[in-house]
Amino acid sequence: MNSSTTNHGDLDAVFKQKRVLRTQLRKTLKAMDPSLRSQQDNAVQDIVLGTPWFKSSLRLCAYISCSALREVDTLKLLSHIFQHSGGKRVYVPRVEDKNSHMRMLHISRIDDLIANSMDILEPAPVDADGNAREDVMQANDPVDLFLLPGLAFDRSGRRLGRGGGYYDTFLKNYQDHARTRNWKQPLFVALSYSQQILDEGVIPVTSSDVPVDALVSPDGVIPISTAALSSFLHCFRQQVNGVLIVLNDVKN
Repeated sequence: MNSSTTNHGDLDAVFKQKRVLRTQLRKTLKAMDPSLRSQQDNAVQDIVLGTPWFKSSLRLCAYISCSALREVDTLKLLSHIFQHSGGKRVYVPRVEDKNSHMRMLHISRIDDLIANSMDILEPAPVDADGNAREDVMQANDPVDLFLLPGLAFDRSGRRLGRGGGYYDTFLKNYQDHARTRNWKQPLFVALSYSQQILDEGVIPVTSSDVPVDALVSPDGVIPISTAALSSFLHCFRQQVNGVLIVLNDVKN
């Protein structure tokens, strides 16, 4: 989906376009009314909690939302998992350096998180007993689902991150890891405010950008890839458990 953009475009121009978009989206998110943002946070999380693919997931990677970055909240989701879904195994990000190196470590409760130097919550490398937390790349079983943040998205699966490359690097590495282990690829689902969904073609991409399989916005679920469509096919044009499935042109 994204290689043609890289082959036919000037990378410097692409990066400049991304910087301009990031500036615009940060202003848009900063201007959001706090009450509207809270409503959308709750709507997105309620939708995720009601989906069959979330309920059936056994192992998932999820980001820890940061209010200062104006990311769609995930604390309600995580709290629900820890209180009501004891069978799910959760991994969350820990940034290791400034070279796009990030790990996903297992946590079993919100209290496992600590604030880093940028006041962003992340897991300590060891638990309360001094034992190293399980790294998802060393886990014996595959991840079913990734819940992803971003600055902007479109209905063809393009995702604009914050420029650090942490998620794209990690997602590519995990895809390679899953192929090596002959595992089914996980579903990449981005959580988005309505204001973050842009027209198709607006977000420039390079070969290092990883597309998402589906979007969840306050308006419902938008399946994009064939993998997402197969997960949602039985929900075609109807509401399931109160969740609106919004079908889109599906990308391979």
